Amino acid sequence: MNSRSRITIPIALAALALLVPASAGAVERTVSVTADATLKVANDSASLGFSVSRERRSRGAALRAVSSGLRGVIAAVQGIPGVGPGDVTTGRISVRKASRGERVVYRAGEGIGVTLHQPDKAGELVSAAIGAGASGVSGPNFFVGDSEAAFTSALAAAFDKAKVRATALATRAGATLGPALAIDEGSGPELTPDFAGKAVPTSGCVAASPTAGPTKRASDRCSAAPPPVKPGTSTVTATVHVVFALQ
Repeated sequence: MNSRSRITIPIALAALALLVPASAGAVERTVSVTADATLKVANDSASLGFSVSRERRSRGAALRAVSSGLRGVIAAVQGIPGVGPGDVTTGRISVRKASRGERVVYRAGEGIGVTLHQPDKAGELVSAAIGAGASGVSGPNFFVGDSEAAFTSALAAAFDKAKVRATALATRAGATLGPALAIDEGSGPELTPDFAGKAVPTSGCVAASPTAGPTKRASDRCSAAPPPVKPGTSTVTATVHVVFALQ
């Protein structure tokens, strides 16, 4: 090795030694913030339940009466705007023996669940079902049909709030807010109806008697106007944790 090479190598090593500590010691400046957002979202759907029960002298007669009554209720609710072909689901069928004094009868029952996509029609739906022979009503329970879209809106609002907070902190630190380096979504969708009430017909509307015969007139079952309903809103909450670069 000549003398020129012996001089060049130490110089190169010295230069490298100066560069390594400088790179290793560089720390990226960041700011980490957490923010949450709560939005009020209009309820655009409702769920309701209707049941039909009948008493007859035999099991077969009771089942036939319930079947006939339930078909009428299904036809009635499917005629209400906002109820589609896949929005009606039948429930459990029951038959049990009962005593009416010395007389033995059989009580049969079956129910349906209904999803309504025009929740302001819930009162009309209840009135139609009772008028068609429903013996029992549950609901309406109002909710947001597209919970994912509502949660996405809340997430976006939470991120905007996080950015505002991070900007204030960056300014205070004498820096400029840079891009988001990491975003961590908090817990999943949290949608809570603001009021989980039930609306049922009151004055002037009486369900068909379970022992009523086939001559019972529909006009005797329900002659009242639909009960008033207010779908209201649901509350959706989202949380984000964001790390921003400082420039």
